[in-house]
Amino acid sequence: MRLSALAGEAVSPDPDIAGLTADSRAVGPGFLFAALPGVNADGAQFIPQAEEKGAAAVLARPGTRTRLPLIADPAPRRRLARMAARFYPRQPGVVAGITGTNGKTSVARFAAQLWAMLGEASGSLGTLGAAADGFERKLVHTTPEPVELHRTLNDMAGAGATHLAMEISSHALAQHRADGVRVLIAAFTNITRDHLDYHADFEAYFAAKARLFTDLVADGGAIVVNMDGEGAERVAAIARRRSLRLLTTGAAGDDLRLASASPHGQGLDIEVCAGGRLFSLRLPLVGAFQAENAAVAAGIVMASGASAADVLPLLERLQGAPGRMEFAGAVNGAGVYVDYAHTPDAVATALKAVRAHADKRLIVVLGAGGDRDRAKRALMGRAARDHADAAIVTDDNPRTEDPAAIRAAVREGCPDALDIGDRGAAIETAVAMAGPGDIVLIAGKGHETGQQVDGETLAFNDMEAARAAIARRMEELGR
Repeated sequence: MRLSALAGEAVSPDPDIAGLTADSRAVGPGFLFAALPGVNADGAQFIPQAEEKGAAAVLARPGTRTRLPLIADPAPRRRLARMAARFYPRQPGVVAGITGTNGKTSVARFAAQLWAMLGEASGSLGTLGAAADGFERKLVHTTPEPVELHRTLNDMAGAGATHLAMEISSHALAQHRADGVRVLIAAFTNITRDHLDYHADFEAYFAAKARLFTDLVADGGAIVVNMDGEGAERVAAIARRRSLRLLTTGAAGDDLRLASASPHGQGLDIEVCAGGRLFSLRLPLVGAFQAENAAVAAGIVMASGASAADVLPLLERLQGAPGRMEFAGAVNGAGVYVDYAHTPDAVATALKAVRAHADKRLIVVLGAGGDRDRAKRALMGRAARDHADAAIVTDDNPRTEDPAAIRAAVREGCPDALDIGDRGAAIETAVAMAGPGDIVLIAGKGHETGQQVDGETLAFNDMEAARAAIARRMEELGR
């Protein structure tokens, strides 16, 4: 593709562009190198390296010096996203973008499943990677950098995917990673404290999330809002201001109103009011918040043209996303679950959800990540203190921080918690503590298969550790 076509402006000279990258180490002959300003370094300092490796052009802020053709833009991140969309032009015809602090992964997976049940070639993209029928790709970020994102969308469309539900994180929105995505439907789950190590404050965090609704969803598109989530009214107001179709869900919703939700074994009985009809459904999902997520997913599919009568009965066939209130097994009459909850609100929500399934005690294993928002650690401990009967504080992903100091900060909110740094030993202890009627919730890492410690990623998976602990406990009990 010629540089002028890629940039959308006249350029002289006008070289043919063979690829795009913002990583000077990945530059190949004929590539456009995007010299982006970063937190720790300015990409402009790597232009000489890109030139030596055969770059054909540079994208950078005005005033940047290079001997190559320069595309100057005061917002080079946004420009790169749009250029990546031109370079990799194919996208699924229906793209739903989902944002919010909690629930994005479940909503994306649920929407993709519902579309598939209706006969659509669907997929999902987010924390668990990119997946569609005959297509699977691991991703480093929930929402990849623009070049990787658009290459993935292009390949998914090429594999036949026509409907896509994708998670869009606050980091991605703040960095314009998804600005080239043709979003027809945007969904909002909730907003609670998170990522304040990156965003200046909570209002900046909300402003980043709001870009999905103010800037990315297309004119004439639709917005689906969980009205039970914090921040819902503000997002609904954006939809009204832009005259976009608005579908509201949840107990406070109008289009898909959750009239009731009650636990049964390892699932939920719910009633949903839609279009003047009452639908009584049995969901194979644990936790009342999963009813909210399922309703948002149903709203997304309805916004794409399906009817409530066609969509809602399919909720009974949903499968939970890996590491999202996932059942690890039963031991000594107790149930053990793994969940990705890693914010104060998510921990509280998860504990309140499984409390309804516990006849006796609720035991939680939790920790907090290092090199992230420190203020939320004690709040996570407080959530455990307020909503669990027993807590074990352990290591999550300490990264470069002292693990003991992180655990101490969490225990400020839950002074009676046991302190067991080794995560495997903590899970083992929780399983050994559990008796008939108890529930054990292992919170924080969910689907993750590694633990980040002092610059290394060590193999560790909560589900595997829980199942191994259950097996050992069953052997001890002679069962």
